[in-house]
Amino acid sequence: MGLGTQFLCLFVGCVSLAGYSYYGELTTPLPVPTLQLDEYWGSGDGATYQEDTSIRSFNISVDTQTIQKLLQQLKDLPHLAQPLENADSFEYGFNTNRLREIVHFWRERYLPKWATEREPYLNRYPHYKTQIQGLDIHYIHVRPDAGKRTVLPLLLLHGWPGSVREFYDIIPLLTEPSTEREFTFEVIVPSLPGFGWSQGSAKVGFGGQKMAVVMKKLMERIGHKRFFVHGGDWGALITDMMGTYFPDSVMGIHQSGCGVIGTLATWKTMIASVAPSLFVEKRHVPYYFPLGSYFREILLESGYMHLQATKPDTIGTALLGNPIGLAAYILEKFSTQTDRAFRKLPDGGLERAFSLDALLDNLMIYYLTDSITTSQRLYAEAFSKRELFAGELERIPNLVPAACAKFRHDVLQTIDWALRGHYHNLVQSNHFDDGGHFSVMQVPKVVYRDILEFVEKVFKG
Repeated sequence: MGLGTQFLCLFVGCVSLAGYSYYGELTTPLPVPTLQLDEYWGSGDGATYQEDTSIRSFNISVDTQTIQKLLQQLKDLPHLAQPLENADSFEYGFNTNRLREIVHFWRERYLPKWATEREPYLNRYPHYKTQIQGLDIHYIHVRPDAGKRTVLPLLLLHGWPGSVREFYDIIPLLTEPSTEREFTFEVIVPSLPGFGWSQGSAKVGFGGQKMAVVMKKLMERIGHKRFFVHGGDWGALITDMMGTYFPDSVMGIHQSGCGVIGTLATWKTMIASVAPSLFVEKRHVPYYFPLGSYFREILLESGYMHLQATKPDTIGTALLGNPIGLAAYILEKFSTQTDRAFRKLPDGGLERAFSLDALLDNLMIYYLTDSITTSQRLYAEAFSKRELFAGELERIPNLVPAACAKFRHDVLQTIDWALRGHYHNLVQSNHFDDGGHFSVMQVPKVVYRDILEFVEKVFKG
């Protein structure tokens, strides 16, 4: 054996040993960190703060003056640039021809029925507020007519740019009597802090981990020490954190759009991309691969994320009190994140998946509560070094029963092999060819049946 060959063997051996050592480090579980459960997030130093633990009824009520102001803003339509010739689609952003149509609908058909139809619709479920760690937290609470059935508490968590409105069609499916199951659900749907009618933090550092603490405290305030959780988008991350950090409280987690951020999950995904059919059923390979297409989509569609993760207050200020800009910014996400093919359509495909009433209900929540800036700050907190590396979530085992509903057109897909490195009790992983990022709003019956299938496994197991 020549000297060069000996050196090469030594080099390969050292690299292999180093790689094995690093792999061993990545797969060594970390303990659940000790979290501060009494941090104060309101204004001031909180030195004299005494938490009001009462639960107060809340009613959505918008005065006529506010609606008239919005109506006038929608009449004062700015001079919108025409779409480029041969680009009458959503490929340059929200198509201004379609935006004019939506503004017209909002002004002429939606707002005239606000007081008689849309506001009562938003009030169809009982709303409440309570104070937790210095913040006023808003939530919907629907108790079922259980009869002799077992009642299981279920916390539903939304993301951005969604709201509690996403869950309006699934709530009756979960709470109304059914012969399909031996149990029923008591449903709690909070506005995440900084979203809708929930107060945003006055202090730096309020990311997903801190929201998980607040959500646990909310459930305890209502009277539930054990409960199930479902989440999508940011709600999925918070759901994961709740299961990871509070396994004694969480009976199981169900997610739409599951993901794991970390080195090991990335490695596994890269390895699987070489021979996908060895790791994923052949019919499901297009959900995940090729990675090149995935990365191209990330580059095309993640500009808003970078902006909100770095300068949320700048874009928030531009959108605050600006209903037309707010409509373009938020509704564009309901187009491209529902199905990437919608980007090539002149109307963005919005009404193929949602009603305009539903989309405008969600939009009105952001407009009426002036919560666009505070909602976007979650990106800056979640992508900070403080949050990304605090506790290395990927390496802390999530031991509670977990389920993942994977929708073909969602923006994030993670193979089960990568998920299982963190979710040690992944009992269900289902694929659905129809549906995108806002699945619970787009296909509520599909999400309902997936939740039901999962809970039955846990409940009967």
